[in-house]
This record gives sequence, C-alpha cells and structure tokens, in this order.
Amino acid sequence: MLESLAEKIQSALKKLGSKGRLTEADVKAALREVRLALLEADVNFKVVKEFIGRVQEKAVGQEVLTSLTPAQQVIKVVQGELTALLGGEATRLQRAATSPTVYMMVGLQGAGKTTTAAKLARKLAKEGYRPLLVAADVYRPAAIKQLQVLGENLKIPVFSMGEQDPVSIVSAAVEKARREAYDPVLIDTAGRLHIDEDMMAELVKIKEAVSPTETLLVVDAMTGQDAVTAAAAFQEKLGLTGCILTKLDGDARGGAALSVRAVTGVPIKFIGVGENTDALEIFHPERLATRILGMGDVLTLIEKAEQTMDAEKSRQLEQKLRRAQFTLDDFRTQLQEVRKMGPVDQLLGHLPGFGQLKKMPGFKVDEKELVRVEAMISSMTVEERAFPEIIDASRKRRIARGSGTTVQDVNRLLKQFTDMRKLLKQFGRLEKKGKAMLPMGPFLQ
Repeated sequence: MLESLAEKIQSALKKLGSKGRLTEADVKAALREVRLALLEADVNFKVVKEFIGRVQEKAVGQEVLTSLTPAQQVIKVVQGELTALLGGEATRLQRAATSPTVYMMVGLQGAGKTTTAAKLARKLAKEGYRPLLVAADVYRPAAIKQLQVLGENLKIPVFSMGEQDPVSIVSAAVEKARREAYDPVLIDTAGRLHIDEDMMAELVKIKEAVSPTETLLVVDAMTGQDAVTAAAAFQEKLGLTGCILTKLDGDARGGAALSVRAVTGVPIKFIGVGENTDALEIFHPERLATRILGMGDVLTLIEKAEQTMDAEKSRQLEQKLRRAQFTLDDFRTQLQEVRKMGPVDQLLGHLPGFGQLKKMPGFKVDEKELVRVEAMISSMTVEERAFPEIIDASRKRRIARGSGTTVQDVNRLLKQFTDMRKLLKQFGRLEKKGKAMLPMGPFLQ
C-alpha cells in the first residue's frame, strides 16, 4: 500500500540531499513533485493544498535553510506534517463507564464491515474481553450466515434474530449482553452500494436505541475519493468517533488513508492488512509516515514477532546461538515462526531501505523458497539435522527426491547453513573474550 507514492516522495526529497545548500526555489521545486505524487495517489485536493502549504511555510524558514543539514531538516518537517495529517498518534478504543460497551460498525456495502467486526472481536477476545457479535445486516444475502461462520471459527458468540427489524435485534442483543456479562457488543449493520436516506435513517434509529460508545466507519481504501465522500456523509449524519481502513494490503493508490482523517476529523483506529481474522492492526500515524519516507517501521515488526513467536522457544534458541549449538532443526523451527507472522514481502516492507533494495537487479522475494528449505530439512533424518556434515552424495540425492528439489538446492542450503554457523562461532569467541556482545535477543523475539 502507498508504494508508488512512497517512491515518488522519496525521489523528490532525495534530490535535496544532493545539494550542499538549499534555496527557497529548491524546496519549492521538491514540494511541487510531492504535491503531484499526493494527487496521483488520490489524496483529496484540499488536503494536499493545506499540507503542502504547512510544509512550505516551515521548510523555507531561515533555521532550516541555514542549518548544517538542510535536506534532513526538510525531511523532518515533511515527516512531522505527514504524521499530523494522519492523526498525530495512535488512538485507542473508548470504553463505556457502565457495561456493556457497544461498538457500532457502519459503512458502504463491500467495505468489509462483517469481516472487520469479526477481526475486532478476535482482537478484543485475545485481550481478555467477552465480545458478542450482533448480526444486524438483514438485507444482504448470507450476511447473517457469514458472521455466524466467522464467529463459530473464532469461538465468539453471534446474536441473531433472523431478518427481523434491526433496531429490535440490537436492543435485544444489548440486553442479552447486560444480562449475561458480555462486553463489548459489536454490531454489524447493513450497508448499501451507495449512500441513501433509508439506510441512514435506519442507522440513526439504531444509534438512538443503543447509544454506542463508538460509531466506527469501515472504509475500503481501494475506493479512493469515493471513500472520502462516503466518510464525510456518514460523519454528517451519524457523528463518527473513528474509522477502520480495510484492504491496505492491496495495490490501491492509498489516498484514502491520507484523506479520511483530515476530511472527517475523526481518528483512524485500525487498519486491515489481509483477509485472515488476525490481519487487523492498531493504526500508528507516525509509523506510516516513516514508511512513506523510506525509514521503515521496525516497531510494528517487533510487535508482530512478539504476538506470534513463542517466547520460550526464542529464549532457548538465543542460548543455542550463543553457544554455537544451532542445528537445522532449530533453523526449521525459526522459519516456521517467521512464516506465522505473515507474507515475507510484507514483513520486509517494514525494514528501512527495503524499497530501494527491491529495485536492485536480480532481487526477488520468493515465499516458495522458504517452503522448499523447510521441505529439504524435513526430508532429513534426526541425525542429519543435528550433524549435517554426515550428509554425503547419496544422502543428498535422497533428501532432494523426498523434498521435490535438486541436489544443487540441497548443496546450497548446507553451504549457507555452514557459513552461518561459522559466523555464529566467531561472534561467540568475541563475546567470550569480552571484545563484543552479541545482542541476539532483539532479533529473535
């Protein structure tokens, strides 16, 4: 998401870095390119105009142009304004003073409300809450069934009264939650392909009936300016408290992410980054801003690792690495843990400079390569995985046949593993001599 925009903004600002001193004309020329990049990414015209105005006002000040590193100062200004445009800081969900807390999900049909409601319920359940999903979309075919299937898979209860009046359904659901100590209640409301008065009137009635703690607009980031128009209409009629952007893992131009916050005045609270029910992340404006500027987002990568990786396995692995006792079994375990975190290209996208690395000739992120490596290690015996030096030519042929690979693939894996173990031993010797400390923990957890 926003890859094209990020490349163009980075290119425009990189030109400033090649100049020893900056003039006001240099800054304005770079910002013209940034403005075009934002407009091409489908960012709202008014939002772009105000953003460029604020950046220009700060970037052409004397304290910037006369500093020792003026280009870096300009980038710092752009980063600060991008962060402010996106909301400044992460905003958490509000909780009701008295139970149950009610979250009402609204949005156009196809934005992903039903799936997002389930994702949010899963996230809250993992935090120790007892969520109750409410099927209040009685118009879309199979909407109720879809929510029930999602709830069943997640072991989260779904309240439904079939195709009855939605206001009666949500009122009964909140009463059930109050009676049986469910908290929060997540209401999946009906949407339309376009905004119409009937839909809005029904949503207003639902809101008046249950007084939700949060009214969350679910917005499809791939719909561009239509998403912004819809967001403004929902805000006017319902009074939103937050937005959730879906499909940010797609190839959308992504302008909605930069426009919705400015147009509605309400924070983006979560972003959907995949189809799985765990693919919902808290939205951190400053992290997206740094990614757009090519600075990476290591904090999100660390959080993903902490959520998916087994802490005890990581601790044991760290000890093995320190003692240079790392085996192919350990390597396979680590591969499996990394793959749990999501697609490899998405993970690498959080690292600083990955955008430039992707442009290098011959560079390729091949998810299938990890599968092949895992298959080769699985085709080895327990002894071979512990002592790869015993793997001779006949064993290599057997491993290649068993894993659907070639002997050359097996040779490559063994060489890479041997090189890695040599490197680990060197680090271990340095650590024992006190010349250096190997900070393995942060990389493994």
